[in-house]
Amino acid sequence: MRYSPDRLDLTLLALIALAFATMALAGVARNPVLAAGIVLALAAVKGRRILLDYLNLRSAPALWRGLATAWLMLIVGFAWAVSAVSALLS
Repeated sequence: MRYSPDRLDLTLLALIALAFATMALAGVARNPVLAAGIVLALAAVKGRRILLDYLNLRSAPALWRGLATAWLMLIVGFAWAVSAVSALLS
């Protein structure tokens, strides 16, 4: 019998890879605003995968997917804006 990974297995592997990429980037980044933007973009990708696959919004109506994604983007955008203002003021 051959094992074929399902969507949750692939999402877990993607989340692990993105977490390692986040850690690697955080250690070598020179520009704090750019690094924060890239780390937050990776966090947004991870959040979207979690929303779609683990919270099962992939099969939900488009309105719910859009609202959840908009909320995620709002949080990520706010976090980036705070880090950018903090870097500019220091």
